[in-house]
Amino acid sequence: MRANSYVEVAPGVFREDGGLYYEDFVPGEVVEHRPGRTITMSDNVWSSLLCLNQHPLHIDAVYAEKTEFGRLLVSSLVTFGIVNGMTVGTISAKGTANLGWDKVRLTAPVFVGDTLYAQTRIVSKRESAKRPGEGIVTVHSSGQNQDGVTVIEFERTILVPRQEADR
Repeated sequence: MRANSYVEVAPGVFREDGGLYYEDFVPGEVVEHRPGRTITMSDNVWSSLLCLNQHPLHIDAVYAEKTEFGRLLVSSLVTFGIVNGMTVGTISAKGTANLGWDKVRLTAPVFVGDTLYAQTRIVSKRESAKRPGEGIVTVHSSGQNQDGVTVIEFERTILVPRQEADR
């Protein structure tokens, strides 16, 4: 995988330049996204309420204590948003558009205090038939907690510019 992290904007002056061009994606390669992200109570409550997910399992500690989990469960939208967000700096920072998410699976619970890490495997790529100078890339991302347990996985398809078309 080839990625330029900086672009020289003047002699001796560099600007961060995240993300990959279409040519940089190599099917089969894996990117580990760091740093990890520890989930806070604010993340869970604010995001749950922002998304209008008022299920008491996410925002009512007394209710949650009486469930099989014995404590507040982090909303799946919080988990999805954070893990997907962790991938943006590399996978879609140069992207023109997200084309869709598929096969979203929530495979283990997430709790306040868990630290999530993400990784992305490049699944496939092809040139766009309708948009010259761009390609379509499909990736499989997953999030693991601090114990290495996969808590979420999904596929995402992105429209990405070719390097020479972006100049």
